[in-house]
Amino acid sequence: MSQSLTLALSKGRILDDTLPLLAAAGILPAEDISKSRKLIFDTNLPGVRLLVIRATDVPTYVELGAADLGVSGKDVLMEHGGSGMYEPLDLKIAVCKLMTASLKGSVQPEGRRRVATKFIKTAKRWYAEQGIQVDLIKLYGGMELAPIMGLADEIVDIVDTGKTLVANGLEAREFIADISSRLVVNRASMKMKYQQIQPLLDRLRLAVEQRSAASA
Repeated sequence: MSQSLTLALSKGRILDDTLPLLAAAGILPAEDISKSRKLIFDTNLPGVRLLVIRATDVPTYVELGAADLGVSGKDVLMEHGGSGMYEPLDLKIAVCKLMTASLKGSVQPEGRRRVATKFIKTAKRWYAEQGIQVDLIKLYGGMELAPIMGLADEIVDIVDTGKTLVANGLEAREFIADISSRLVVNRASMKMKYQQIQPLLDRLRLAVEQRSAASA
């Protein structure tokens, strides 16, 4: 008997990039997600449904088994940690970089640095690897304001085009990680529902390869 599969999708920019990729893989929501307030959607594939949730919640849903699979940014996965998931596929969408940034031309203090970020765990690990002592300040948005207002010496944030940094008098400094959206799978689901999950993975892998070939 076929078992149902639940795929958790991240709201926002990642969702806008994910839906065309799913369509290319032959996975279509039964209704227009952008025009609905629902959070659970059936698809054209029997037994496959989509959840649309906050990006930061996707790893939790997948790790704890509330969703079998999920689409999540590597930045969120790095911050979340967790051993209850496989990461079998880089979807190569929502591509950007995680970097440090500070006021253009500014010189960092010799001693401890004050760093503002929402990626507290990731920043803590990276600065420790560099041998730099920091005081981390958790912010949820508007990172560029922190150095401008003297709240922090530098920030750790996602950099896409870098235009927002430039517009606010900041510049990107140190590279931390390449970021893109990944497909993650619950470990228990992969074992128990392998016959349903593997064909879905194959569909998505082919769609990613075709997309990459087309843009090459």
